[in-house]
Amino acid sequence: MANLVEATSQQQFEGFLADAGKRLTVVHFQAPWAPQCGLMNDAMAELAKEHAQATFVKLEAEAVPEVSERYDVSSVPTFLFFAGGQKVDRLDGAHVPELTKKVQRLAVAGSPAAGGSGPAGGDLNQRLKKLVNAAPCVLFMKGAPLEPRCGFSRQIVALLKEHNVQFSSFDILSDDEVRQGLKVYSNWPTYPQLYANGELVGGVDIVKELAESGELENTCPRAVTLEHRLKAVINRSPVMLFMKGDKEAARCGFSRQILEVLDGTGLDYDTFDILQDEEVRQGLKTYSNWPTYPQLYVKGELIGGLDIVKELKESGDLASVLRGEA
Repeated sequence: MANLVEATSQQQFEGFLADAGKRLTVVHFQAPWAPQCGLMNDAMAELAKEHAQATFVKLEAEAVPEVSERYDVSSVPTFLFFAGGQKVDRLDGAHVPELTKKVQRLAVAGSPAAGGSGPAGGDLNQRLKKLVNAAPCVLFMKGAPLEPRCGFSRQIVALLKEHNVQFSSFDILSDDEVRQGLKVYSNWPTYPQLYANGELVGGVDIVKELAESGELENTCPRAVTLEHRLKAVINRSPVMLFMKGDKEAARCGFSRQILEVLDGTGLDYDTFDILQDEEVRQGLKTYSNWPTYPQLYVKGELIGGLDIVKELKESGDLASVLRGEA
């Protein structure tokens, strides 16, 4: 069997996994409308040449929804890595260096990386350190605050919200390397895990005890007002785009189009995925008096949505507006 193939049905997908046996199988969940998927297909083709012992599968995510749903694929590009028919790793987004790194490691190992041993152990620990320090309070959970994927995650999110605790979150189901590595890093075998100022607080039982004793508010920062939070997010970067998805994986056609326009300017900008934060998603509509997304801000001021950005491009003013000159 060729080692670069395309699956157009669930039966084909399962057949490719079965035929590969214990060898590494890399599955690219893609969409024909996403330019970043084309880039990743090119990268995968090159990797297929270098790793003849592995199988590389292209699968259109929306055309085979039963497979996408089974593996919680909700955006493209997404890569899943299998060995012996079992999922051993995952990569979300268009990250060619990270894809190359994972393929090289897993193709040689023939099994999932433990995350704490071998040459990659130091890199993983550095990554975990950055993640736990990404915000004053970080919750590693199954799913997202709006859609918890287990009862314990649902309970801890409810507790934090009830006590007005401001926190960021990380979905450990989206990254097996983090999911396994953090257990060793924190010496805490279960999820969810709550961190404050880079230090492990504990799981749902510990958070319950802190809430009952009145210590939770002292352990984690209390939430700021929504208006203050919106101002902080808007001013996070000189050019901020609030959209559905992110640069690597737009989640709607309007967001995809505005990314293409902004990328065409060659200027830097940052994005915020409003699908991951319902408070920002709803609050920004009122704050800006702009009911739809995407929304583009420059130096804290609303520029507008897709139609206005297109008009600025056609008039030749877009670059100067993004630089704050007009």
